[in-house]
Amino acid sequence: MVRVAVDAMGGDNAPATEVEGAVRALTELPGEFVIQFVGPPGPIEAELAKYPDVDRRRIEVIEAAEVIGMAEKPLEAVRKKRKSTIVVGLSLQPAGQSQAFVSAGNTGAILAASTIILGLHLGVERATVGTLLPTREGTVLMLDAGANVDCSARELVGFAYLGSVYMRDIVSRPDPVVGLLNVGEEEGKGTGLIKEAHQLLKQAAGLNYLGNIEGRDILGGHHKGQIDVVVCDGFVGNVVLKFYESVLGLVRQLAAAEGLWDQPATRRAFRPLDYSQYGGAPLLGVRGISIICHGSSNANAIKHAIRVAVQAVEKNLSAHIGTEFSSHQPAGQS
Repeated sequence: MVRVAVDAMGGDNAPATEVEGAVRALTELPGEFVIQFVGPPGPIEAELAKYPDVDRRRIEVIEAAEVIGMAEKPLEAVRKKRKSTIVVGLSLQPAGQSQAFVSAGNTGAILAASTIILGLHLGVERATVGTLLPTREGTVLMLDAGANVDCSARELVGFAYLGSVYMRDIVSRPDPVVGLLNVGEEEGKGTGLIKEAHQLLKQAAGLNYLGNIEGRDILGGHHKGQIDVVVCDGFVGNVVLKFYESVLGLVRQLAAAEGLWDQPATRRAFRPLDYSQYGGAPLLGVRGISIICHGSSNANAIKHAIRVAVQAVEKNLSAHIGTEFSSHQPAGQS
């Protein structure tokens, strides 16, 4: 039985959104799994009382008295708040009591705690946050999406391996194509770091590396074919992600001004731009499953984050990442 620990106090509207999303996951998603709500039992039970028909045999409440705020310094908070929902929830995995963790809390704290508590797979220099972006040809995984603002060229190569395993396991792309986000396709384009990463990626064994790609290729597709994994540092990735997330709001405003948004066909057409359909962003490279959600996540986003967590466990994602990095070191590593 898969057990997914959910940080009940992580989001902007916690615990109401987390409980509603988890209840929807239990009632709407296939498969057998258990939800472990982590947080103060009183508020959690008060929210659960709103759903008298939910199967309580599939719900556990695990007490955690502290919450790490969004404005707190991540590493300092993780070290000081040992009874926080993030620390307690993640600690269930190495203790063998849980297989995955989902949180809409402080992203930096989730990253720090996941790295400290779960540890990194051998050969992984840095864990990375990957996020699925809707495109004309389906979804692409972009990483890093904001966890690592400054990256080395070797770390970018590591991200390419991590993203490739995720796309094979979770999105069922048997031979995912990797592109390096740059300001042009040509060999000589980009910063010194990007040029170095490009050369390392060309030499990397086991990667289906397309080459440099531009921002327009994410949405419109590349003239050489489909892109599955987009590699960039967290500074660039987070800028792209936040811009991407604003598109649906603009579309809604423009369509509403013309009286089109309330038409079912319009909503169906633009549904792929709704980030809540894709759940949270996986933190790849740690020895376990850690899913990071927006602080403003709605219940639908929480539901799909739980779906991604269950899939990652069932597909043995973490073990496959360990195998990938033990079978060959990324180019440039010794």
